[in-house]
Amino acid sequence: MKKFTLTEEYIQLNQLLKALAWCSNGAEANEIIDSGLVKVNDEVELRRRNKIKKGFKVEFKKQFVIIE
Repeated sequence: MKKFTLTEEYIQLNQLLKALAWCSNGAEANEIIDSGLVKVNDEVELRRRNKIKKGFKVEFKKQFVIIE
């Protein structure tokens, strides 16, 4: 399981997917989210700009990251 350290209060979900290199660009990140392939705290998340904060767990294709 990876860890991602925030430098601000939060990061938007689509930006996080790009930062983790789980996708190559913003359009692909949005498609992944729209398709229901991303879970935040074990729930399918469809909001592209969901504010991901410290303590959250994000999952995509059996990859997990904990936000610090």
